[in-house]
Amino acid sequence: MRVISEIRKRYFVRLFSRIGIFIACLILWAVSPQTFEILEGNRFFKEFSVFHLLWIIWVADMVLQIIPVKNKVALGSQKLFAMRFRPIREKINCQALKNYVRTTTAAAYRVMLLWLLLIAVIGALYYTGLINKRWLFMISVCFYVCDLICVLIWCPFRLIMKNKCCTTCRIFNWDHFMMFSPLLFAGGFFAISLVTLSLLAWLIWELCVLIYPERFWEMTNLSLQCRECTDKLCTQYCQKLRK
Repeated sequence: MRVISEIRKRYFVRLFSRIGIFIACLILWAVSPQTFEILEGNRFFKEFSVFHLLWIIWVADMVLQIIPVKNKVALGSQKLFAMRFRPIREKINCQALKNYVRTTTAAAYRVMLLWLLLIAVIGALYYTGLINKRWLFMISVCFYVCDLICVLIWCPFRLIMKNKCCTTCRIFNWDHFMMFSPLLFAGGFFAISLVTLSLLAWLIWELCVLIYPERFWEMTNLSLQCRECTDKLCTQYCQKLRK
């Protein structure tokens, strides 16, 4: 039996916590729907609610993606920073690196197109009155859970990205942008502040791909190679590569 890494254990705890948050939000929807009034305009500043705690958790998660952190955050999320870059000893093949960036970026934006189509459908449902702001919020919380299911169990985006694990994933830090994108239609400080910060995290990631592409490829960054990996966050997809 293989030993589960500490970071993978930590991520499973986070997954169960997110499931608990989703269930708690469903209960609040049933027994205290007025709690969702925080989504309206500047109600965020009117009175305190449990959703303020959730907002703080989400903001903290995004801040940890845009500042360098050791040990607490998965390498896949932090590979944009110099502190996580271990250059290969050989001379970098610039043409191969350019080809890798071009290929993975094309795949990434196929994912983006599909996601934006999904968000457009959600927006259409909202503007036609079939769903309301509470639905937008719950869809985002559902995506919040699905994010770690993708990391720990199965990721549909691998079918497009063709990456072997999350550590090497080109779109690892797109998670918050994707999970909060339904809130774009909700308006109000609570929603827009989360969408804005998620866009900032996405933009920093994309700029680093353009400026420091060598940090994102295992053939130029030793830290991303299976034999050097300390996270062991991957699933069954690359077990043979870890032996």
